[in-house]
Amino acid sequence: HVDCPGHADYIKNMITGAAQMDGAILVVSAPDGPMPQTREHVLLARQVEVPAMVVFLNKVDMMDDEELLELVELEVRELLSKNQFPGDDVPVIRGSALRALESKGDLSRNDEAAKSIWELMDAVDSYIPTPARPTDRPFLMPVEDVFGIKGRGTVATGRIERGIVKVGENVEIIGMQEVTRTVVVTGVEMFQKTLDQGMAGDNVGCLLRGIERADIERGQVLAKPGSIKPHKTFKAQVYVLSKEEGGRHTPFFNGYRPQFYVRTTDVTGAIKLPEGVEMVMPGDNIEMTVELIQPVAMEEGVKFAIREGGRTVGAGICTKIES
Repeated sequence: HVDCPGHADYIKNMITGAAQMDGAILVVSAPDGPMPQTREHVLLARQVEVPAMVVFLNKVDMMDDEELLELVELEVRELLSKNQFPGDDVPVIRGSALRALESKGDLSRNDEAAKSIWELMDAVDSYIPTPARPTDRPFLMPVEDVFGIKGRGTVATGRIERGIVKVGENVEIIGMQEVTRTVVVTGVEMFQKTLDQGMAGDNVGCLLRGIERADIERGQVLAKPGSIKPHKTFKAQVYVLSKEEGGRHTPFFNGYRPQFYVRTTDVTGAIKLPEGVEMVMPGDNIEMTVELIQPVAMEEGVKFAIREGGRTVGAGICTKIES
């Protein structure tokens, strides 16, 4: 699972994590109701096509007023509907996470304090569909974190986007740096268990032999040799968020340099507008050419978010590789 806390400065984790989610639990504080970052989370979840969402209204033990609670739930449902989620149908579970954590009971289904948590997990099981995993495609895993194990090598962690990786196989480390390295996977671990292989959908740590901690970083990908290349320049179809959606209030012009969030990385890039297009207004759909300052593992169909000054201003998809 990926934790995406609600503080505005954690939105970056939301972007890198959301691109890989099969479903989401939206936690909303009942006393506060939906906050600005709640809105941004929902908007981002829609942009990166998180398929389903379940809501947990937290801290309900701090509210005595049933009518007020109903209003907060209504507000959350309206927010979801506004972002093309089925707000009327989404399960909304009310409870208190703190009460469950402080419970002196056994946290079983009969434990009153843990009841809402069980309800939440039941809702996740029944409402969020189990996705089909693309295991037949070439292996690719965006790197989320890296750490060294003394005497054993370097571990890269992440969620396998597609394919299968087996112990003993060669993989390439691609993107962010000018050179592409080939290394051997000497171990695969998931939740402290050693595996023979990892497959699409698994959150794993891959132990890599013969590579220093400094030679691999978040934002690169591990991939089957020859299956994907690093690129800096590509064409993209982009939707620019309107002011009402939390986007820019003003147009932007040729040479605009925002941050492009691709998989687990953010890279500055300059945009080139089509001939004859002077500027782009919030709310526009536009084709553009993007030139990144660092190469990233890129191919047609890869989606990205565009951010500027701590907020999301657009979402796009790569349509053609240029160089």
